[in-house]
Amino acid sequence: MITIQIGGKISPYEEKTISGKGEDKILLIDISGVITSKSRSDVTGIKKEPGMVERVKEQLNKAGKDKKIRAIILRVNTPGGTVTASDIIYHELLECKKKKDVKIIAAMMDLSTSGGYYISMSADKIIAHPTTITGSVGVLALKLNMKGLFEKIGIEDETVKSGGKKDITSPFRPFSEEEKKIFQEIIDSLSQNFVDVLKSRRKELSTGEIQKIADGRIYTAQQALKLKMIDKIGYLEDAIELAKKEAGLKEAKVITYHRPHQYKENIYSSNYQGAPHTVNILNIDMNSFTDRMGTKFMYIWMP
Repeated sequence: MITIQIGGKISPYEEKTISGKGEDKILLIDISGVITSKSRSDVTGIKKEPGMVERVKEQLNKAGKDKKIRAIILRVNTPGGTVTASDIIYHELLECKKKKDVKIIAAMMDLSTSGGYYISMSADKIIAHPTTITGSVGVLALKLNMKGLFEKIGIEDETVKSGGKKDITSPFRPFSEEEKKIFQEIIDSLSQNFVDVLKSRRKELSTGEIQKIADGRIYTAQQALKLKMIDKIGYLEDAIELAKKEAGLKEAKVITYHRPHQYKENIYSSNYQGAPHTVNILNIDMNSFTDRMGTKFMYIWMP
């Protein structure tokens, strides 16, 4: 095996003050891009950054040791992601609130749909940018039926299986009616979990209102406010002021965690995660090419 070391390993997070003053702190955490536990790598298999679940957990662990952090702002800009990754981050945020007695404000940016909205419901208050798109409450699982295409190009399925349902998501054939029912039951169960979170976190919503919201449609910020899905419309500066108010603070500095050599000038600076790593010349990561081919259960909006 031939291995070349390019640069160093991913370094621990360092604190960076980006605005404000005072002893008390408000931590800004990014929930940006597709929500997944998978690490980001390039086509050579070089790990560019930890997965979102790993990154958020690391930041919450660091925040848990800092008694001066009185509030957390989630800057949410995501169409959603996998069911499990969304649920883990939601759970970790609730655990952080429980252990640290910290206030959380979700600040929605361009998109906070499906898993993004799911995670936002961990917050004490949700504020959306005037042009935010949110909603898409529900579950999606994609299965391609490429049987006709494969037949045209001469590809035949010769899968060997131990049971009739073992290849239920195979692209070589369509669902049977029984398989559709099996899959729908899974989807309904995962969707009910989303609805249960909506019920528990947005208590002002009636059962009828929740049923209307949870049909997968998307909403503007104005519609979401009218439907009581969010608490306020405003900008990131408004989220900071709301965080201060919720935490009972007159002043506080807004901080973020970043890797060494990452530049963050203000509250809108992106959470770029670039770092050199080890590359194994003889082991190019094919997952970079094939990861999207498998069936996954997703809290995601896919226009």
